[in-house]
Amino acid sequence: MPIDSLTQRLKIFSEEATLYPVSCEKLARGRTDLEWLAAVLAAGARIVQLRDKESDDRLLYEKALAFRRLTAEAGALFIVNNRLDIALLTGADGVHLGNRDLPAEEARRLAPEMLIGVSANTPEQAATALERGASYFNIGPLFPTTTKEGLKEFLGSAAIPTFRALSPLPFTVMGDIKLEHIDELVSLGALRLAVVTALTAAPDIQAETSRWLTAIDSARINTGAAQEKIDG
Repeated sequence: MPIDSLTQRLKIFSEEATLYPVSCEKLARGRTDLEWLAAVLAAGARIVQLRDKESDDRLLYEKALAFRRLTAEAGALFIVNNRLDIALLTGADGVHLGNRDLPAEEARRLAPEMLIGVSANTPEQAATALERGASYFNIGPLFPTTTKEGLKEFLGSAAIPTFRALSPLPFTVMGDIKLEHIDELVSLGALRLAVVTALTAAPDIQAETSRWLTAIDSARINTGAAQEKIDG
């Protein structure tokens, strides 16, 4: 059955998405975005984001069509970074908007059934995400990262409890997250980790994606067991 409603998309995002791979072809050691996509889907990723700021519009459109076809076959959510027009034209499940992109409220007006993610670099941006029409927000960047140019301030993992308390929406975290960060981030309530370099630059993208999925699942189980022990 096609995923064609916001309710269905939110259910998958909230209940099934744990690792959130984001593409970046220039970091992929000569591999294409489609090769990256095949690898992360084969490993079991339930959501992917196409982030391509280099291609012209025609190439991006054709690439997004291929992403849509392959993610639909895998039953995974497909998000386009920045480009609402490409997301709409290719039937994507959603769009992620930064703070210099189109206003989320305008995107919601044009795409009522899409997932709309917004970047939250400040507490205020997290607090207003719902009223602006967002489906989820991203907290970040947590740690110094090469995928965001010109940034000098990073939030750190301590920002997670503060930001999550400001909105009822589900959220992701991002910003040079490494495997060794997973246990701490999950214990702070970060259940969906968005990752660029750790996967795109890995020698074996599929194996590394599997490793991350297993680590996140394990951290979630351990955090739940610890909480049950406290509550009990």
